[in-house]
Amino acid sequence: MDSELQGVFGIPVSELYEAACGLDASPALARAMELRSFLALTEEQVARVRDRVHADMRPDRDMGELSADQLRFDAQWLEAALEARDGYRTALGELLRTMPAPDQRPRPVRMTQLRATTTLAPSAPPAPKGGGGGRPRPAG
Repeated sequence: MDSELQGVFGIPVSELYEAACGLDASPALARAMELRSFLALTEEQVARVRDRVHADMRPDRDMGELSADQLRFDAQWLEAALEARDGYRTALGELLRTMPAPDQRPRPVRMTQLRATTTLAPSAPPAPKGGGGGRPRPAG
């Protein structure tokens, strides 16, 4: 799904990880990269189980070493890894589909871009000093 990520965010995946760690990273980018990491891990698990089954079933392997229990266990692991992979692919796909188009997203505003252009006048005169007890004195 790397090409979809790159298409939505407009930069290569390696740069997306860097951008996701930045202070001004969007929550959607952070979530997308988190889901991609989980997806990569589950794809690695699928590949490991597949490779283990292939090694166990290679033609030159001694038939006496075959274990139906081990194959059932590997099938359960494979099923769990495939379900997780499908779930992460679905979640990432949904996230990418629900994001606004790049030209419709608001531009991030950095705090360094904000500057005061006018000085504000005080809204009330300062309180008198001298411990007047908080009550105004009568004029006269």
